[in-house]
Amino acid sequence: MSDQILRAMTTDGWVKAVAISSRGIVERARTIHKTTPTATAALGRTLTACAMLGNMQKIENGSVTLQIKGGGPLGTVLAVSDAVGNVRGYVQNPHITLLEKYAGKLDVGAAVGTDGLLTVIRDLQMKEPYVGSVELVSGEIGDDVTAYLVQSEQCPSACGLGVLVDVDHSVKVAGGYILQLLPGAPESLIDRLEAGIAAAGSVTSMLDAGLTLREMLTKVTDGMELEFFEPTEVEYRCYCTRDRVEATLVSLGREELTQIAQEGKDVQVECQFCDTEYRFTPNEIRAILENL
Repeated sequence: MSDQILRAMTTDGWVKAVAISSRGIVERARTIHKTTPTATAALGRTLTACAMLGNMQKIENGSVTLQIKGGGPLGTVLAVSDAVGNVRGYVQNPHITLLEKYAGKLDVGAAVGTDGLLTVIRDLQMKEPYVGSVELVSGEIGDDVTAYLVQSEQCPSACGLGVLVDVDHSVKVAGGYILQLLPGAPESLIDRLEAGIAAAGSVTSMLDAGLTLREMLTKVTDGMELEFFEPTEVEYRCYCTRDRVEATLVSLGREELTQIAQEGKDVQVECQFCDTEYRFTPNEIRAILENL
């Protein structure tokens, strides 16, 4: 089954909800970047959250970048989503050793760290993107996304994320949800949602038990009456092309490109999101120089 994002709204119009199944996205990222289990979980949670944020934005041709720098051994974790929810990303140090809170429970917080910031860059197709940052709360990513939505966007929210890595290091299940209170919602709903989230348990436990996205949202909203919208299929998608890589080479400037051409060696450029390699011969570098 393909990965999907499902959006919903309570019939009273007070709560907006979105959920995602992202096993395919996270498994694709794992195979591309050859991540170890803790890195798989951290990158997977970041990709999952970013996909939902991108889908919720609903700005045609817009994008959302989610960047986490916590000072932990993983280094920078980054994801970029389009307006549909298709997402790509990378982790700076994908091969870190296994970190566990206890046997079978990956310690994502320790791998990410808490000495740093979560930054969200929203490209709204305006002159300048909107950039918001918050200090990391736990490094577990779900808590940190919640803090961002509450502090930076002044929207009472809850974000749950989960990645379950199987014994063979592949991704067994992955997904998440975001709940948001809309203007005018009574404060009593906060207590009800908190109770629903606590009773529902973790995202991985729900997905591993076979719950659908509808069932998961119904459970975390404590059985509130929901109106569901058509699900959207999403995937791990990189937009790199040879032309885009060539534009990156152009940005190096005439002097540096001339030096590269004079060395007489092929230039290899690797996409950080999908690891595709693009090779340029000295003659091709000289052709780029002629077109400058």
